Amino acid sequence: MNTLVLSGSGVTIADIAAVARQDTIVTATPGVWARLAEARAVLDAAAASGQQIYGLNTGLGANLKTAVADETGEFQPQLVRGRGAGVGPALPRDETRAVMAARLSMLATGGSGLSPDVFADLLALINHKVHPLVPSIGSIGAGDLVLLSAIAQTMIGEGQAEYDGVVLASAEALSKAGLRPSVLGPKDGLSLLNASAVSAGKGALAVADARVLLDYQRQAAALSFEGLGGNPLILTPAIQRARPAAGQMREAEGLLARLDGSSLYDARAAIQDPLSLRCVASIHGALAHALDAAREAVEIELNAAADNPLVLVDENRVLSTGNFHTPSLALAFETLGLAIAQTALACAARFIQLTGSGRNGLPRYLSSVGGASAGFVPLQKTVTALAGAIRHKANPVMLDFLPVSEGVEDHATQTLLAVAKCADMLGLWRHLIACEMLAGAQAVDLRAGHRCGRGTQQTHDLVRSVAGPLIEDRPLGHEVSRLAERLRDTGA
Repeated sequence: MNTLVLSGSGVTIADIAAVARQDTIVTATPGVWARLAEARAVLDAAAASGQQIYGLNTGLGANLKTAVADETGEFQPQLVRGRGAGVGPALPRDETRAVMAARLSMLATGGSGLSPDVFADLLALINHKVHPLVPSIGSIGAGDLVLLSAIAQTMIGEGQAEYDGVVLASAEALSKAGLRPSVLGPKDGLSLLNASAVSAGKGALAVADARVLLDYQRQAAALSFEGLGGNPLILTPAIQRARPAAGQMREAEGLLARLDGSSLYDARAAIQDPLSLRCVASIHGALAHALDAAREAVEIELNAAADNPLVLVDENRVLSTGNFHTPSLALAFETLGLAIAQTALACAARFIQLTGSGRNGLPRYLSSVGGASAGFVPLQKTVTALAGAIRHKANPVMLDFLPVSEGVEDHATQTLLAVAKCADMLGLWRHLIACEMLAGAQAVDLRAGHRCGRGTQQTHDLVRSVAGPLIEDRPLGHEVSRLAERLRDTGA
């Protein structure tokens, strides 16, 4: 089994996806353990000197000015319990593992002051596949404390967790896994909570999935070129160099490679195709650019010390920070959502072109029998419904917050909501791509003597492995769903 070895840097979205979905084991280098011990020593020394340290000897939020004397060691468990205010459905198993892996990656940088023993407990939790039930609602993007509380609760033997497919009381889950509840030292509870690990973990999976879907979208668009008899000259490299917008040249090159060998080059093509076809390289290029920006934003979080307060080992001091605040991450996912929506709407537009009243020699509704046959036209409603749902989720949310904690926390980023709605688009988009692929394959089949390019022939074969050509009217919704599921299961 593969292993993710944390070193305090270099963790990628692919690493998080492997831990989340392939149960990759997580370990840490000796250097990480040394940094954890050193940071803990700095924190303890600062506390012993009488320094006020947020969340160690002070209350949180509006209770900042309340001094805490914790002779009994009960403040950190109290802090964990008091932040358990999340609601809503629990995160799926893979997202929970992504969150745990993200927090471990952040803690490995050594800025939290977390006790090495508690770090070891969190490693054991994920490696023994004990998965806390993490609620999905409660973060406003100023750290994910309310949601991360569920993980800390399980670590101290409270709350609920899934183990071996069964939801149990956390104490029982730990016992069955051969683990003991954590004993939290000063600031350990806050160190487990005060970060954007839910946003980063869920965001890592969303970016990983979107990258796969973009490749399927490229395949679908290339097949639409074939089906609509599009003019491949629009992809000429010189055209792209004349206006080298983000990603445009690379996307045009990819489409040309898929169309290589197509009889489109032998046909008399239209001077100008509809914009959803003619401008596809720039549309996809913009999305590829947004995906790169989202990946970078997530990976910054995964490899950053986002704690408050932060232990600065090199300077031998502890300072309060705002590193838990994630406006850049929120903005990256707002942009990614808009880029996905733009791409999905172009996909829907090509579907309407393919299935309309007859364009570029195609029969009406892509029906091979004509007459009263509905052909593909009823799917236009489904495509419109999918596009509408995607447009709704593309609406920005990062400005939708209220001041909380008596005005101490008077700004927020709604990062998790931005990430979640972007992730929610992906299933809708996957179905749209399936619709376009089905229509594109049908159009190709209706073009007598047409020869697909090498890449587009592979896409056509993929579609036909799921659904045959439409001859007489039949329910197409099931075939869309089957193909969409195939696009989920098959790596691009």
